Amino acid sequence: MKVISFNVNGLQAIIKNNFCRNMKRINADIICLQETKVSKNPNLELEGYYQYYNYCKKLGYSGVAIFTKQKPIDVILGIEVETEEGEIENIDNESRVITAEYDEFYVVNVYVPQSQGRYNYRMNFDNNFIEFIEKLQNKKDLIICGDFNITHKKIDVCDFEHHTFLDNFTDEEKANFEELLDLGVIDTFRYMHPQMREYTFWRHNDNRDIKETGWRLDYILVSEYLKKNIREANILKDIRGSDHCPVELIIRI
Repeated sequence: MKVISFNVNGLQAIIKNNFCRNMKRINADIICLQETKVSKNPNLELEGYYQYYNYCKKLGYSGVAIFTKQKPIDVILGIEVETEEGEIENIDNESRVITAEYDEFYVVNVYVPQSQGRYNYRMNFDNNFIEFIEKLQNKKDLIICGDFNITHKKIDVCDFEHHTFLDNFTDEEKANFEELLDLGVIDTFRYMHPQMREYTFWRHNDNRDIKETGWRLDYILVSEYLKKNIREANILKDIRGSDHCPVELIIRI
């Protein structure tokens, strides 16, 4: 099974940059998109996929989607938590999470908010997302895709020693990411490539080789039990149209 995760930075815009042609060529079984920025179905010319959207509530802001060749058992929009009264409440007020349930696993697609100017919101989001993942993990194996807006290790920042933007990622954010991993999920790219320096986001997207511009913000995580089934974990740097590029997982399930 092939899974793709891609922050498209505007689905309508990337459609004009060979998005559908690239997705057809990649031929993934599941495509997870972040930052779609759409509030209605864009009617993509992408046959063979069931398409599910968590539409943005604020025009042109956030939004996530899952395209899948196999119809899921269920699709959950947002983050569902139980209130003190025992009722289920969706606390994802910015359309940042969508989950597809299959017979043996869940696919969770997330667009984690930046913390700049919204530190408390980011911390609350992280905590609620970790709780949500923990509940799902107790039921089935997980594949978690998304833009986590974090560089996990020094190796995930281009030219770390001279980088001037490291204060964008606080110790608390990194601790939250570690807590997520501690639930029993692994970073598939780093598992397969322990020492490889590759990035998924560039501040100067027109030249992805410029020093001090590359960060690895996009991840596909899987339950620890599934790591023996991983065949490939790749960063598709040559796919253009966004300031991010897709990340790919090939796994036997």
